[in-house]
Amino acid sequence: MAYRVQFARRAERQFKALPRQVQVRLRARIEALTDDPRPAVAAKLAGPEELYRIRVGDYRVVYAVQDAVLLVLVVGVGHRRDVYRRLFS
Repeated sequence: MAYRVQFARRAERQFKALPRQVQVRLRARIEALTDDPRPAVAAKLAGPEELYRIRVGDYRVVYAVQDAVLLVLVVGVGHRRDVYRRLFS
């Protein structure tokens, strides 16, 4: 049962703005979410929304899991210092 990964428009722009080598590292971790959308290294974010995040060095990937349609929706990607500010602004 493999999940499908989809980027929100905003997250896709954030991802493309990152340096190429960071994109490669993040892409590998994001693709791993297709097999296990809630790995042990994922942390659930506080708040009313069911959001999770994974760490890749100084970068974070924030995503939601929709089990009914087997979808991992990436809603934010960026450096740890500002990914949450952009996400909730």
